[in-house]
Amino acid sequence: MQLNGRTVLVTGGASGLGRAVVEMVVAFGGRAVALDIAAPGPHAVAETSRITHVQGDVTKEEDVTRAIAAATADGARLHGLVNAAGIAIAERVLPKEGPQPLAHFTRSIQINLIGTFNVTRLAAAAMALNEPDANGERGVIVSTASVAAYEGQIGQAAYAASKGGIVSMTLPLAREFARLGIRVVTIAPGTFDTPLLAGLPQAARESLAQQVPFPSRLGRPEEYAALVRHIFENEMLNGEVIRLDGAIRMAAK
Repeated sequence: MQLNGRTVLVTGGASGLGRAVVEMVVAFGGRAVALDIAAPGPHAVAETSRITHVQGDVTKEEDVTRAIAAATADGARLHGLVNAAGIAIAERVLPKEGPQPLAHFTRSIQINLIGTFNVTRLAAAAMALNEPDANGERGVIVSTASVAAYEGQIGQAAYAASKGGIVSMTLPLAREFARLGIRVVTIAPGTFDTPLLAGLPQAARESLAQQVPFPSRLGRPEEYAALVRHIFENEMLNGEVIRLDGAIRMAAK
């Protein structure tokens, strides 16, 4: 699927990986609808005729429905979804203060996993209404997991569980949506230079970068966006989880 003339819904589109995808979609002739819980700020791409911002929560059906309505306004069709919204909270299950509050675990699952599923099911329903292209394709869905799904560190039990869920539902979704001509692929990034890491001390950021075998640096959001573009264009990519991590394998802590 070529992005030129296509509409793509991007969750978490106001910053980080999501913003990079929005910029990439527009650069290659597409239209992007950026759904983000935060109002567009200084890190967001300016709204234009080919970029629409929708403030909303990925866990709320009414907010996602509004975003899809914006994507399909005036007879347009939704052809792509990139699930880039998420949170990363590091907290031990048994810190000195006592057991981790259950609400903290629930919040990670609710936003990262249930939010991804919520947007996926509603976007897929919209894509199913598309006329198939010459190869029978109607849409592409790209979700974002993490290398923590495989090598979760101490303090990442909730985060790893939420991302592991995204990994696990990739294949069954791809199998179910195959009859509709909708592909489903997940990217599992390593350590990327996003707002989620921006708050760390410089020493911690440098330490994370040095753990990457090659290239020994943090990933760049535009590298994530480049892989998203390739997934859209390569129709044999389906039901797969792709690590984008510079060969890092996370240590226990």
